[in-house]
Amino acid sequence: MLSPHASLLFLLGAAGFTCAASPDFTSLVNLFIGTASGANGGSGGNAFPGAAIPHAMAKVGIDVDTAPRQAGYIHDNSSITGISLMHDEGTGGNTNGGYGIFPLFPLTDCSFSSCPVAIDSRKAKRAANTDVATPGYFSTTFVNGLKLEATSTRRAGLIRFTYPNPAAGMHVVVDLTHDLGRSFEGGNINLDRSAGQVKLQGTFLQSYGTDNYTVFGCYDFLSPTSSNEQTVVDSGTFQSSSSSSTTITINPNSTSLTFPFTSSPTSVQAGALLSFNSSSGTVLTRFGASFISSAQACANAQEEVPDWDWSAVRAASVAKWQDVLQRVAVEVDLEDPTVVELLYSSLYRASLVPANLTSENPYWKSSSPFYDSFFCSWDTFRTVHPLLSLTSPREWGEIVSAYVDGWRNTGFIPECRANTKAGYVQGGSDGMPILGDFAVKYNSHADELGVSTDDLYQALVDTAENTPPDWYQVGRQNTAWKQFDYIPTAWVDPSGATGLATREASRTLEYALGDFAVRQAALALNKSGADVELYGNRSFAFKNIWDPSVTSDGFSGFAQRRFANGTFAFSPPDACSPIDPTPHSCARGTDNNVGFYESSSWEYSFFAPHSMSTIVDLMGGSSTFITRVDHYFSKGYFLAGNEPSFAIPWAYHYAGRPDLSTLRVRNVVYKNFGTGIGGIPGNDDSGAMAALLTFHILGLYPVPATRQLLIGSPLVSSYVLKNNLFQTETNITVQGFDRTSLSATPAASSRFFVKSITIDGTPNESLCWISFDVITGGGNVVIEVDNDSIGASARGCGNSTNALPDSLESGGFSA
Repeated sequence: MLSPHASLLFLLGAAGFTCAASPDFTSLVNLFIGTASGANGGSGGNAFPGAAIPHAMAKVGIDVDTAPRQAGYIHDNSSITGISLMHDEGTGGNTNGGYGIFPLFPLTDCSFSSCPVAIDSRKAKRAANTDVATPGYFSTTFVNGLKLEATSTRRAGLIRFTYPNPAAGMHVVVDLTHDLGRSFEGGNINLDRSAGQVKLQGTFLQSYGTDNYTVFGCYDFLSPTSSNEQTVVDSGTFQSSSSSSTTITINPNSTSLTFPFTSSPTSVQAGALLSFNSSSGTVLTRFGASFISSAQACANAQEEVPDWDWSAVRAASVAKWQDVLQRVAVEVDLEDPTVVELLYSSLYRASLVPANLTSENPYWKSSSPFYDSFFCSWDTFRTVHPLLSLTSPREWGEIVSAYVDGWRNTGFIPECRANTKAGYVQGGSDGMPILGDFAVKYNSHADELGVSTDDLYQALVDTAENTPPDWYQVGRQNTAWKQFDYIPTAWVDPSGATGLATREASRTLEYALGDFAVRQAALALNKSGADVELYGNRSFAFKNIWDPSVTSDGFSGFAQRRFANGTFAFSPPDACSPIDPTPHSCARGTDNNVGFYESSSWEYSFFAPHSMSTIVDLMGGSSTFITRVDHYFSKGYFLAGNEPSFAIPWAYHYAGRPDLSTLRVRNVVYKNFGTGIGGIPGNDDSGAMAALLTFHILGLYPVPATRQLLIGSPLVSSYVLKNNLFQTETNITVQGFDRTSLSATPAASSRFFVKSITIDGTPNESLCWISFDVITGGGNVVIEVDNDSIGASARGCGNSTNALPDSLESGGFSA
């Protein structure tokens, strides 16, 4: 929660804000937002509240025994089964969760030979209100008084157990076989008692996809320093008598176990048990993880935690988070405390993934960074990557380089890499807008950021032109796309390429955006005019699935599936909406017969972010468009936790009514987000929801693969946005800011309608959009607001010829 001393002091000078004292932004982060259970209709944000640094490989946290538990943790009274080294963050996928590898569990009140090492025997409840989570640290206490703590680095860290009565026994279980998904398919454990070291190797199933992965761990229990004195007094291994048995045998002095690979998960229980004497009543273990070998896992631990210094590791983690969080700086004492908590908690979650696995690529040798947890690009291209582009291009450059290197070594841009394996393609190949965005914004700085623009562009072209053998895991169904200019339904691909032949309408819409990203990259990188024209034209193919004859609730024209012969296949526009009267499947299964992924035609018909003027025209013009957006919300078609819905609160901008967007954004924020454990409307989706809320608070929304951001009315009176490549500080101030506007339905007297926008004293050419160059340029942006709703509707986007946000069909994005 908010710290009373965590105030941000700024001196307001002629050049803007100058930081006079460094505030503790980490104290403003609430890691428990979004940790409510998703069972029985719960919010299920699947947020991870354990110890981690930004973009860490190691995410250390507790695992509970009830599902859904995608991140291992649930903020309820579920029993704990262990503390493990890696976790997903905010994802869907397997409801039992992903990772949760090599958990430790402390035991007391037992003798070595009779300790309850089996997972159901050892699990224990937490004492009430003992969970503590801050950036870089996690702690909880069992009902028996045994305390558990963790802090970490990128691939390693420290775990500490404090025993309430050391004389009753100080034991630690090292579990080989139980990941969160209970998917163990083979591995081994080796114990060196004299060195106090345990090495592990395990093969498990990925949390989203068809493949298994192999991971390695290393635990050190004997510190080289005298400050952490503990000795191993007993050790051995344990295992069940068969894969189906709950009978466990503890084998004193045994040092190794090996389980050959099996093609399906086995329920065998196995691991190591160690007993300790400790003068402090604590057991401290250093861990390392790796995807290369157990030796590298041990080396990672030695490299990143050489001195076993708990305070130093925790302080370094806090410093890394402070560096990330201070890139969006607000004057805390002047702002609404709830908004401040939401902002910094969101900035935190938006930087947990993708995970930096550099030097841990088990598949090919490369000097490029290797990132994982692209889970999935469909979720993150809309908000996570654009947010990184504003504040964190150095980290983003590494992530983009990892996408390009994926193409370099596999032929296609990675889409949903999870647990180092290809996952499932949800929409298009949605790494394409990410690469296009980088080309547009950072092409002149690509060398400094380690990105080859030639390779980036070729990756885009290859993914746009070539069809992989299985376009369900990477790439696109380009044989159909190039033949029909849409994805036909009930069509057999003659090329022999396979995939999941559903989501035809939504894939068409997202393929179109992907080709726009290629067009934008071609323009930014000075590629041929023929390429600009080719991919620009192909980006309009979304119009080919627009059926003007379909009506719903009095509105005409909706996106629909289409057969190869050109006729349309009707799907009710409300199918798969929150108020679908006849439940349909809209997931990625073979039973999806509506043509849309996780969304309805009512929602996806608004999706053409690169040419929204086309959508406005198809829907009957600005007036009808506005009425239709209003109806979309009032009828209940909007689902705040659904990615295709993200931009729709801002859609009024394209009809010249930013005042209506401002009202709608506030309504969405205050009805759907909060600081409680249920404060995320659905999965955090690898930080996608966190980044979305950040943009809403800052009064911005990004347009994919462009240098344009929609601008509105922030929920704070001012902020400083810092870019860690340009080393700029851009000051955004809301003149006339009114706290009474911070509600779902602000009073008519509240000031929050944008009246003017100036950049270093010069009027911006639009009241609806602002350039990326301005937001990262280091100047002073002043947004003047008033309470004149009639004046706001009349002002619209302003009088400039470029006042409306760009759309490709109306001549926008020409350079």
